[in-house]
Amino acid sequence: MAKILVVDDDSDIRELIRVYLAREGLDVIEARNGQEALTFLETAQADLVILDIMMPLMDGWELCRQIRSQYNDLPILMVTAKGESTHKVKGFQLGTDDYVVKPFDPVELVMRVKALLKRYRIASSQKVQMGDIVIDRTTLAVRVQEQLIVLPLKEFELLYKLGSYPAQIFTRTQLIEQIWGMDYEGDERTVDVHIKRLRERFEPITDQFQITTIRGLGYRLEVRL
Repeated sequence: MAKILVVDDDSDIRELIRVYLAREGLDVIEARNGQEALTFLETAQADLVILDIMMPLMDGWELCRQIRSQYNDLPILMVTAKGESTHKVKGFQLGTDDYVVKPFDPVELVMRVKALLKRYRIASSQKVQMGDIVIDRTTLAVRVQEQLIVLPLKEFELLYKLGSYPAQIFTRTQLIEQIWGMDYEGDERTVDVHIKRLRERFEPITDQFQITTIRGLGYRLEVRL
């Protein structure tokens, strides 16, 4: 049973989310603020975190930042009353995987949680499959039908990262930190160069996925099956 950590200072919101997730067979743990959430994560495991932004002691922005720095592969869904595009951009820059604005449809929230859990399970595997395309981390190779393509390491890691989280937006900064490392001394244009090379390699031979530029944010991989 997947365990969902719900972080919100509003007990009614926590209860609403808990009821709808429990109906789907999901186990829910509640925290009232970011500090409580981090304390829980230090001693137990969660499969996904749903967090509010406006909370006492530690808000959702800081909680998101700390989760990303300590638990890089833990999916995050932000639920907040702030619907302005600038807040969405900030959320994605800090590392959230998805974003729902209050008042939200509980059924939609459940579907988004299920989609994130599915992405996470795909990402935890050593292979990512999109139709007849297989990205194999054990061999650092990509198979498109019967054609085997061996990529330079950074190109492979970039494609594997994007393919593991289809439809998720990654900022250039996130990709630099996760693939080139925190101590990388180059600039973000490196990501653009590698994306360009991946497009040049795969666009002529398959239309089952594309890497889309999200203006002002970064990139995401979109599957076309």
